[in-house]
Amino acid sequence: MKIAFLSPFYPYRGGIANFSDYLLSELRKEHQVKAFTFSRQYPHFLFPGSSQFVPDKDELKNSLGEKVLDSINPFTYGKTARLISENLPELVLISYWMPFFAPSLGWIARKLRKKNLKVVSILHNVIPHEKRFGDTALAKFYLKQSKAVVVLNEKSKQDLLSLTPGITYNVQNHPLYNRFGDKIDRDEAREKLNIPQNKKVLLFFGLIRDYKGLNVLIESMSRLDESYYLIIAGESYSDFTQYEEKIRKLNLENRIKLIIRYIPDSDVPLYFSASDVCVLPYLSGTQSGITGIAYNFDLPVIVTDVGGLKEMVEDGRTGFVVKEPTPMLMTVAIKMYFDGAMKEKFIPNIKEFKKAYSWERFASELINFAKKL
Repeated sequence: MKIAFLSPFYPYRGGIANFSDYLLSELRKEHQVKAFTFSRQYPHFLFPGSSQFVPDKDELKNSLGEKVLDSINPFTYGKTARLISENLPELVLISYWMPFFAPSLGWIARKLRKKNLKVVSILHNVIPHEKRFGDTALAKFYLKQSKAVVVLNEKSKQDLLSLTPGITYNVQNHPLYNRFGDKIDRDEAREKLNIPQNKKVLLFFGLIRDYKGLNVLIESMSRLDESYYLIIAGESYSDFTQYEEKIRKLNLENRIKLIIRYIPDSDVPLYFSASDVCVLPYLSGTQSGITGIAYNFDLPVIVTDVGGLKEMVEDGRTGFVVKEPTPMLMTVAIKMYFDGAMKEKFIPNIKEFKKAYSWERFASELINFAKKL
């Protein structure tokens, strides 16, 4: 099948780009796929991080997509639609994840549909984690322009049907990442990170935003004894001062290691190999690629029951699902995990779980869905 795919791709960084890179690679095994991406994704003054691009040490040298779409320059919308349509694709895939992009991506999708092209959207978020005025109207505008959509969990399906009840959709669970290499020896990883060898190590990993509930986990650490140790690793997209102040107030400086910066792919194995469990104390959300990264390293997870997070966890088999994002319940789950020596019990289940969440399966189901439209 001849496919055009519009999305963030490498060298853009972040979960959407990672997902799209994986899917592009898998689709190209059996299909002719032309990738289109942003010449400018966000204006600098709207971007909360240090850079929208991967660092030099992660360079693959070449961009995975043709850089054409400027999100805030309407003159590029027509150019993008024209280049895609000139490719004569049988299917157009568009990644959508937040209302900021609804005007540009929606305009392009509508133009392509007027040319009788089949447009299928992959919805990473239907309703954004951090809501703003006008989000619903923008999301509805975008959704009207797609012939059909793919959502990545049941919570997103519910959000979708609340906005557009009659839309054609397919639910396909988020595949698991495997780009980060293999586990390394736990003691070696801890030595390289300069963290204690004899502690029960928790990991909070990835972009730090308020909705991810880091305050909940820090508060939980104050309820746990000295044998517990927390790694917080990732770039902060919110004011990190609030977390530093809480850490000082609770006298946790010696029990929490802070690596508050973007973590390049080459360093990812260190953090997951050094840890005993990965914790996602989210206050809201739809899904998280962090679970997939943890499973890649056979690392169990503890997640809160928000959005679609629990759909990637077999409670009591690959991790624990905490009913509410509160410090007390999180503390109970953490203690239960370590007191029951759950890591070794969960690893065989994680290995079985990984077999059902391959990128090959996702790509195949996506194409079969598109062919039926």
